[in-house]
Amino acid sequence: MSSDFLVFADRDEPEASAASGLPPWKVAVVDDDAAVHESTAFALKNFALNGRRIELAGAFSGTEGLALLRDRPDTAIVLLDVVMESDDAGLKLARRIRHELGNALVRIILRTGQPGQAPEHQVVVDYDINDYKAKTELTAERLFTTLTSSLRSYEQLKRLDDTRRGLELIVAASSALFDGRSLTRLAEGVLVQLNALLAIDCAGMLVLRGASDVRHAVLASSGSFTAAPGAKLDFERLFAAFPRGDTVIRREGGLTHLYVRTPEGAQILVVLDAAADLTEAQASLVAVFSAKLAIAFDNARLHEDLQAANVLLEERVRRRTAALAEANERLEAQSGLLRRANAFKNEMMGMVAHDLKNPLTVIAGRAERLEELAAAGAAVPEIARQAGQARATAQRMLGIVDGLLADALADSLEIGIHCRRVDLGEIVAAEAAANAGAARAKSQTIETAIEAPLAAYCDPERIAEAVDNLVSNAVKYAPLGGRIAVGASLAGHAVRITVADSGPGLAEEDVARLFGRFQRLSAQPTGGESSTGLGLSIVRRIADLHGGRIEVEPRGPLGGAAFVLSIPVGARPAAS
Repeated sequence: MSSDFLVFADRDEPEASAASGLPPWKVAVVDDDAAVHESTAFALKNFALNGRRIELAGAFSGTEGLALLRDRPDTAIVLLDVVMESDDAGLKLARRIRHELGNALVRIILRTGQPGQAPEHQVVVDYDINDYKAKTELTAERLFTTLTSSLRSYEQLKRLDDTRRGLELIVAASSALFDGRSLTRLAEGVLVQLNALLAIDCAGMLVLRGASDVRHAVLASSGSFTAAPGAKLDFERLFAAFPRGDTVIRREGGLTHLYVRTPEGAQILVVLDAAADLTEAQASLVAVFSAKLAIAFDNARLHEDLQAANVLLEERVRRRTAALAEANERLEAQSGLLRRANAFKNEMMGMVAHDLKNPLTVIAGRAERLEELAAAGAAVPEIARQAGQARATAQRMLGIVDGLLADALADSLEIGIHCRRVDLGEIVAAEAAANAGAARAKSQTIETAIEAPLAAYCDPERIAEAVDNLVSNAVKYAPLGGRIAVGASLAGHAVRITVADSGPGLAEEDVARLFGRFQRLSAQPTGGESSTGLGLSIVRRIADLHGGRIEVEPRGPLGGAAFVLSIPVGARPAAS
């Protein structure tokens, strides 16, 4: 190696201030000669430009150099040897840096000990090399000049690239006002654009407070502010300290504060961790930039408010439409029931007129005969015979009436259901409460054990009808002063509704025909209540339509019968 390869700088040269806080220039040395690494590091020990020192990183082959540049894409300069593991390893690395890594900013300075091996003209043209130096000519003076010019070139290109990226972010935010993230993207673009505009590279944070808000929101942060945005800053004090002016730039606690008030009254605070005060030219640029910034944030904020209002309006319309559709369904169902009831009423009147005329005629005739026999002093056996015939005819009339009522109730078994998501616990509790008055009249007590909530997809009116049938039956057959237990709980994928009483229970012959139509049980109501024999058949029909089931225990936990109605919570019921 030539003795004039490197002439070291004077050790008395003042060092860059460590307190500047500026990041160092990153320089990579790619050379297979360890002595070159050592001498380069020693020669650049005191190098500084614009208050920034040098941070060296080394690699000893083209492969290692590629990995180094991939890990450190913000490297400013590469001092690259040509001949390493192969005669053109350095040239191949230069091409891969540009094409494979896509790094067009890094300045590549080719240092070769064999200039003839790689002709300068061809290398610069073919491999996008920024400078070409023979190791024998790279003296201290030339090294300083080369690094200084290359770093300034890199700085200018970096500034242009930052400006481009900042503008892209701001343009993207402007063109993406409808994507729900416009304020955040706009804030990110502002931080990048300010760094490029002021030719600095520092951490930043943008905070927004609306015109009528008392709270603030950190929209974007970078650098050291990213981990805990504003953890050590008193935003309330900062916002209160700013005057009513539109734009204020202030230096406090080593941080630069940019305050902007928008035309709509919103407040923007930008905090920059800049190393020094802004110059007069920088402050002027920021003032111009802030005027446009205020309008941009007002537009973005107003659009976000409009989006939120649209979402709220759409939700209200959706709920109102659903409510109207549900109301229409109920009206249609009620209209059908009314039409059927009216038709049945007309049919019933005709049947009553026809079927009761003859028995009434018989009863009237027997009554006249009884009057005649009484007036003639007839014997008691004859009077008793006539009275018996009248009673039999009356019983036949009662059977006709019961048949007509049974036909009406049978029609009611043509049940339709309209399902929605409801809380079955609330329905069971309501039906237990509705039967409490009848139970008190017989000195009975109704005990409830109901879990909440018990969400299920069902027809709440029909389920209420089924539960009412079960509870009213328990009240009907439980003794005076008896007990009735009503429960509801989740069992797997179904809600289990139980109704038990302390009545006489069910006889074996009752269980077999319990859920049939028009079936009357051997047990009699304890308060003289009437029974049509259709209640439990209705309960079974409702359970079937919901894909559930009704079961009975002849001797339940209270001694009497216990009914269990199971309704699936999620499965859609069978077609009604």
